[in-house]
Amino acid sequence: MTLAEMQFQIPDLRLASAEIFMLLMACTILIIDLFVKDQRRTVIFVATQLTLVGAAVVTFATGSGEIAYTFSNMYVADLMGDVLKLLVYLTVIIVLFYSRGYILEREQMARGEYYVLVLFATLGMMVMISANHFLTIYVGLELLSLSLYALVAMNRDSVPATEAAMKYFVLGSLASGLLLYGMSMIYGATGTLEITEVAGRLYSGQANQTILVFGLVFLVSGIAFKLGVVPFHMWIPDVYHGAPTAVTLLIATAPKLAAFAIVIRMLVNGLIVMAHDWQTMLILLAVLSMAVGNIAAIAQTNLKRMLAYSAISHMGFMLLGLVTGVVDGDARFALNAYSSSMFYVITYVLSSAGTFGMILLLARGGLESDELEDFKGLNKRSPWFAAVMMMMMFSMAGVPFFVGFFAKFSVLQAVVAAGYLWLAIVAVLFSLIGCFYYLRVVKIMYFDEPINTTPIHAPMDMKVLMSANGLAVALLGIFPQALMSLCAFALLRSL
Repeated sequence: MTLAEMQFQIPDLRLASAEIFMLLMACTILIIDLFVKDQRRTVIFVATQLTLVGAAVVTFATGSGEIAYTFSNMYVADLMGDVLKLLVYLTVIIVLFYSRGYILEREQMARGEYYVLVLFATLGMMVMISANHFLTIYVGLELLSLSLYALVAMNRDSVPATEAAMKYFVLGSLASGLLLYGMSMIYGATGTLEITEVAGRLYSGQANQTILVFGLVFLVSGIAFKLGVVPFHMWIPDVYHGAPTAVTLLIATAPKLAAFAIVIRMLVNGLIVMAHDWQTMLILLAVLSMAVGNIAAIAQTNLKRMLAYSAISHMGFMLLGLVTGVVDGDARFALNAYSSSMFYVITYVLSSAGTFGMILLLARGGLESDELEDFKGLNKRSPWFAAVMMMMMFSMAGVPFFVGFFAKFSVLQAVVAAGYLWLAIVAVLFSLIGCFYYLRVVKIMYFDEPINTTPIHAPMDMKVLMSANGLAVALLGIFPQALMSLCAFALLRSL
């Protein structure tokens, strides 16, 4: 290596300005919180929301739509990353609005640290989305994970929350170890951890195939845990159920977008030459997840546990798009397949946010309202909120014409186009099983007598946001083309 090559290159900080802004604001808010006497932490809440809006403005202003690298090619800025980051900001803003009333009723959580941890979790997601190096992915993933562990355990007086945090921490550490071991094997096989460089060395046949396959197995196992697919799903039901609902809402939404990004970065951008190997693994994970998720959800009486198993099946369904991108070395279907997966994960996050928002809306006086019986006769207490919840359930079930239907349809169309007809039939059968537990919630809301007849009073911001969420699910179901085109265009300009 020459002296000129060894000289330090000044990174283009403009490309990572959104991450820098988020980090500075999170630290600033942490300091400001020391001087805030207001128990409601209104200043901190507003500052956090403004930080997310500011990060969105910075991301929008600095995004060129072109692929650019900085920090010695460890960071990549592209259109897919910009779109996913903007969606993460929007999701976290919605999460904080939905969670506001719930948090204020719980003294242990009504602290500035809650908002700071949410911002650090968001920063971790941003780093994951723009990573072009295995270690950058790992750093982002650990920043997100450690923030979530702390958030789950924030309500220290709650035994289920403490237990959930312990399980999440132990299993999350195991998954991080698997991921890191896989990365070390890929480094041993290729001599680099830079994702684009790994792809180049695989194309030129410079890698040790045996070590590479072992590394891939560990890598896919680590990814599978973070997605929460079978057989790495053990943590999902317990964490969803035990965590405070405000934290469950966060775990169930924005991290799914970041998880999709690292799957694209690692498997599609870096290991596309080994597509046959990892697609076979993902097919197995997808089928098992749809089977276990949908069948286990039927037996649940707790809505959060039901939605946890539902999340497992949805992530399995999302993987179907990823397994049909390359068929016998032919990548003609790749853009259609990967964009259908991206569309699916976005619509799932939208529906999931609204569903958990309704659980938070019903939780009053420091009590949870996450049992199915809490939703009995909801139509008599609030016809509009019952209608919004029905839209969410129909969307998740894939009932026409809600956005979830078109998400499932686009994935199935990609699967059939790639020649996996049997896989599409299996997916449809498990989706039909899944319809049962979603429609059961609708039946309970409209046909059962309410246990509690108290009318539901919600703050104006909650009413507006919940209504907008429900209408978005309905309208995107009628006009899905714009979002579908955005996903396809973002991936076209980024892959």
